[in-house]
Amino acid sequence: MYGLMMDKPLTITSIMQHADRNYPYSEIVSITVDSPRHSYNYADAFKQIRKLANALTAYGIKLGDRVGFMAWNDYRHFELYYAVSGIGSIMHTINPRLSYEQITYIINHSADRLIFVDLLNVSMLEKIKDDLQKVELFVVLTDEAHMPKTTLVNVQCYESFITNEKDEFDWSLLDEQTASSLYYTSGTMGNPKGVLYSHRSTVLHSLIIILPDVFNFSIREVILPIVPMFHVNTWSCLSAHE
Repeated sequence: MYGLMMDKPLTITSIMQHADRNYPYSEIVSITVDSPRHSYNYADAFKQIRKLANALTAYGIKLGDRVGFMAWNDYRHFELYYAVSGIGSIMHTINPRLSYEQITYIINHSADRLIFVDLLNVSMLEKIKDDLQKVELFVVLTDEAHMPKTTLVNVQCYESFITNEKDEFDWSLLDEQTASSLYYTSGTMGNPKGVLYSHRSTVLHSLIIILPDVFNFSIREVILPIVPMFHVNTWSCLSAHE
């Protein structure tokens, strides 16, 4: 016999919907290459996330597909976190501090179909582009006005990728054991090893770190995550704060 109390899967999407419903006006502030101070709230962020989810789905990203991010901490990276895992695909965050050989290895090993890259990391991908076996499209995390000249092929800018999409999305109910994110070790002993997180593990980790004897987060705190967003799920700071 199964219990019926709180009979709902533990998913990252449920965290997003909770924040959208209860804290729509909480602020997210970023400093990026193309914007010295970008500020918007959760309500606006989740509209962008739903547009991105529609764009990914229209492109053909499916349950279990890997989508790579090679980016520093900013609001577009935040949007990728929720849209990619929310549609049931796997967000693969790539550490730009690794060697070219290691980055090439993990992109090929994870079989990323798309790579989202910020302006500061475009040149790194240009150096290894001919060795990437499965990547179909590169999306630069910027707008048309700041789109750089690049030798990457099959490339477009982020804002154009999502601009014509609807800001409503019907989030499907995922099994909580569905894989959500993929992080690779630094490869100090042999090739980097992939560590695969689930929706359930992410929600539980988020609940644990808000406890008084851990990080003691609440909605009243303002958080500046020093840990990179490409490293161990940012210690779940992004999801715990919501």
